[in-house]
Amino acid sequence: MAQKKKEESIEKTLWKAADTLRKNIDAAEYKHIVLGLIFLKYISDIFDAHYKKLEEGKGEYEWADPEDKDEYKAKNIFFVPEDARWSYLQKRAKYPGIGKDIDDAMDAIERDNSSLKNVLPKVYALGNIDPKNLGGLIDLISNISMNNKNGAGDFLGRVFEYFLGEFALAEGKKGGQFYTPRSVVELLVAMLEPYKGRAFDPCCGSGGMFVHSEKFVKERQGRINDISIYGQESNQTTWRLCKMNLAIRGIDSSQVKWNSEGSFLNNAHKDLKADFVIANPPFNDSDWSGSLLRTDGRWQYGVPPANNANYAWIQHFIYHLAPKGQAGFVLAKGSLTSKTSGEGDIREAIIEARLLDCIVNLPAKLFLNTQIPASLWFLRRNQENGKFRDRTNEILFIDAKDMGHLINRRTREFSKEDVLKIADTYHNWRNPNGKYEDVKGFCNSASIQKVKEMDYTLTPGRYVGLAVQEDDFDFKERFTSLKAEFEEQIKEEAVLNERIVKNFAKIELKND
Repeated sequence: MAQKKKEESIEKTLWKAADTLRKNIDAAEYKHIVLGLIFLKYISDIFDAHYKKLEEGKGEYEWADPEDKDEYKAKNIFFVPEDARWSYLQKRAKYPGIGKDIDDAMDAIERDNSSLKNVLPKVYALGNIDPKNLGGLIDLISNISMNNKNGAGDFLGRVFEYFLGEFALAEGKKGGQFYTPRSVVELLVAMLEPYKGRAFDPCCGSGGMFVHSEKFVKERQGRINDISIYGQESNQTTWRLCKMNLAIRGIDSSQVKWNSEGSFLNNAHKDLKADFVIANPPFNDSDWSGSLLRTDGRWQYGVPPANNANYAWIQHFIYHLAPKGQAGFVLAKGSLTSKTSGEGDIREAIIEARLLDCIVNLPAKLFLNTQIPASLWFLRRNQENGKFRDRTNEILFIDAKDMGHLINRRTREFSKEDVLKIADTYHNWRNPNGKYEDVKGFCNSASIQKVKEMDYTLTPGRYVGLAVQEDDFDFKERFTSLKAEFEEQIKEEAVLNERIVKNFAKIELKND
């Protein structure tokens, strides 16, 4: 446990040091500068390690040429040209032209590695970052202590992921467009348990769903090659982040596609039937070109409204499910009750088709880009096969609205214990030997007949009821806690007011 805390402090220390070099650069721009350099350090470290083996010429490498690109391709290692290697750039870190050197390095790497074509950032010579600060960033990344036990890729992968999250927090609403909060992804993966098969995310952002699926397999001593990754992203900048994020984890991203039209208008995996669909699509998207797709074959359970993509996404996921496939995804909470433009009829048809497995009500403030309440949906096809308890005529409702903890005033996240409690409840409900029981205020296994009586409304609170009140409420303890919180807010207000006054004083008003 102590070692884990130490590693986390290294990531935080690196972030703080990198952030001080940002100066006046917007976080949205700066993330490409920093993440591009971390990626470059990663591929250079992996290249250098293999280069030394080839140079030593022992065993299978007896006659190998360290500069032969095929020697690296055979081991799924990116070839790094001499002028693009980290050691070369580190020597030139203090030169005024270091920005152009890095851009040239990115170009050279793309030329020699077709899978990285149009992926790497070439933003270092634009002039928005001072060469001294860029050199300082290179020095900072050069000094990263490699964790030899887990390997360079594993440690730099964690740094990359940590920085993605911190940049998303810094960007706020815009950050949510490329980043799904880590604890939400961990919950989805923990409930789906993607051990083996094809995993698909048709709105994959920066690839967090794939990264955590890979982690899940590794943590349970599975074989990472048993999972195949398929994805699609409509934002090219986000797609580039995804490709780097997966490459730094050693995950094959050849089936992660980009096109500007998106999954509805230009489905990049038309014939794919996935074992796992895991996604966080845009909430209540009104600009999904629904009016152009009224006769699309994916709408098996009803034509979704042209001004809201929620039920288009649900049916898109179902369309891509294999005969025994499972899906877990985030959706706006309004989709649990909406009857607008036929949504209620589609929801009824999906429920009556016995596709809906579980609904989880999420707490507020989990997402960076929206305050819209959200829920998790879990669908499955034909799982009555002995491995799972026959829940064909039931739906599990879990109300987690009061779970999680605030990491700042705007953002909440689940703890490991929260994730475990929710996932264990689901698995105990599904598994033949699981010890499941309804818990008032938290979970309820409702019959399809009961859901029908509730007019196919899926709000978990309607089924789980109110939680049993605890008898050990301590008024004094609660009052003291609220008082301390209020006093802190007063102090913060004073600091902000002082800052506002200082900023007003800097404004010069000129007479015309």
